Amino acid sequence: MKRDRTIGYGLLFPSILIMIALVFYPIILTFIYSLQEYKLTRPDDIRFIGFDNYQAVLKSQAFGDALLNTSIVVGLVLVIGLVFSIMVALILNKKTKISGLLTAIAIIPWALPPVVNGLIWKFVFYPGLGLINKLLFALYLVQEPVQWLNTRYGTLVILGIIVSWRVIPFCAIVFLANLQSIQKELYETAKVDGASQMQMFKDITMPLLIPSIAIVLTILTLNAINVFDEAVALVGHRTFSETLIIHNYNQTFSFLNIGYGSAITYIIMIGSGIIGYFYIRKIN
Repeated sequence: MKRDRTIGYGLLFPSILIMIALVFYPIILTFIYSLQEYKLTRPDDIRFIGFDNYQAVLKSQAFGDALLNTSIVVGLVLVIGLVFSIMVALILNKKTKISGLLTAIAIIPWALPPVVNGLIWKFVFYPGLGLINKLLFALYLVQEPVQWLNTRYGTLVILGIIVSWRVIPFCAIVFLANLQSIQKELYETAKVDGASQMQMFKDITMPLLIPSIAIVLTILTLNAINVFDEAVALVGHRTFSETLIIHNYNQTFSFLNIGYGSAITYIIMIGSGIIGYFYIRKIN
């Protein structure tokens, strides 16, 4: 028994070593950096300042704006993602000859790299000759191109749509698995009692989807918080529409303020960790 345990630990050792090197060490090092006045523009002037970086971040107007932008994106993704994930799952749950094909098509947005999704939607909403503007011109609804990406809230709405479009397929699969686990006898009994499709959806389907809804809301929230590639592909590192991750990137790698950027990283990580905690509780 002891020999088997030793062999087990030996087999786990490479994975443990990788986790230490690629996960735990960066986390600890980032926390140390967050407690320092550390700018790459002044590499010889590194000193310990405690939690001053955290205080500066929380008092920063730029951080507040980025937090508001991220909150708007999160809100849009939660609404759009939840509604359309359920709709797609209900469609895929219908047994037809092309169900497999529909499922394969549905997961394409999720399978594409995020930066590709961002570039696709950039061409769709391109201010001059984008697809949306071409359609509006063809229908004689506008006289000049609409500048979709030139306003703060317009950009955030489009970003929310892009993130939703990418995450909806995965969330729909989660709902689909839940739908297929619901006993068909419940619906048959409800039909015998004269229940309509809407009543069955409200009284049977939705209550039984609650565990999946909690998981999907968590997935949608974390993806909205951590959006980066789509935002960069869409509008670059523009300040007035930057999200928390873009703000963190700009402070850390554009302004080379490693200590300040590390504090932002930890604030985002703690917030995401709290959401992730509830996610773990729901799936256990």
